[in-house]
Amino acid sequence: MSFKVLLPQEIMAEGREYLESRGYELIDGSGMEEEDIIRDIPDCDGIIVRLSKMTDRVFDAAKKLKVVARHGAGYDTVDLESAKRHGVMVLNCPVANSMSVAELAIFYMLHCSRNFKLVQEKMLDDFYFAKLKTPKVELDGKTLGLIGVGNIGSRVAKKAMYGFNMKVIGYDPYKTKEQIPEGVELTDDFDRIFKESDIVSLHCPATEETFDFVGHKQFNLMKETAYFINTARGKVVNEADLFNALNDHLIAGAAVDTIKHEPFEKTDPLFSLNNLVIGPHIGAATREATDRASLHSAIGIDEVLSGKEPRWPVPGFEGGNK
Repeated sequence: MSFKVLLPQEIMAEGREYLESRGYELIDGSGMEEEDIIRDIPDCDGIIVRLSKMTDRVFDAAKKLKVVARHGAGYDTVDLESAKRHGVMVLNCPVANSMSVAELAIFYMLHCSRNFKLVQEKMLDDFYFAKLKTPKVELDGKTLGLIGVGNIGSRVAKKAMYGFNMKVIGYDPYKTKEQIPEGVELTDDFDRIFKESDIVSLHCPATEETFDFVGHKQFNLMKETAYFINTARGKVVNEADLFNALNDHLIAGAAVDTIKHEPFEKTDPLFSLNNLVIGPHIGAATREATDRASLHSAIGIDEVLSGKEPRWPVPGFEGGNK
């Protein structure tokens, strides 16, 4: 009898074909909400999750479940403690979307440096104000500060150094100098990143230790001419403090690809700011990244269910979860 793998949302052809060619039965779910998964999962051995949340209730219902594969790098939507209690391996795809997210981080830096949101807002009513009086700067020679120098942060660093002649300093307590790109200055001084950088870019996971860990103190340390970029997770930023920093012009501007409430609430005060660019969490939404994530998720499912050592376990699940 073949293993059954639940798909609450579609995955790309590369992932489906990889699993089907190895004899897995793919179960297209009835929906992506908690109740849908609870209804669909009792007889399944594996699940690939994109936007769905893997809660304790889901794990309680998943009597046969052996492996969860997150279709992306983040895993904050999975109750990891519950997974461990239920003996379920949790995997992610840490390298599938790193190029796409790194490119988007650079895009947001350019967008901010040319003050493009304000330019677009003004250019039809006052062409010359938009052209000549909205502040704009080059990236060349500026200092980029990275919070997190992993797969994505390392790619951003290389693009910034080699493409834009930027100086890059990085803070990452989990990396050594030998593990980061040559030319990046690694510092153990968290505050220094905010004090010295012309652009600060976040590339860290959302965990208990990083929730709201960037806020009023850090924005006050930044230069008035500096920009803040978040292509990581909305949970790592205190959004009230970000609003105040932008509204009071403590910093020049910001771009965030994700905020805490998704889908968005139209009344969120962040949308009233003309020095803040907000994206609908599109860092990993390119065709190439989605194809890779589907394939890598499928590879991880197969590795676990065929008894192999998975190459992409989330932290805490290395070498098994029991």
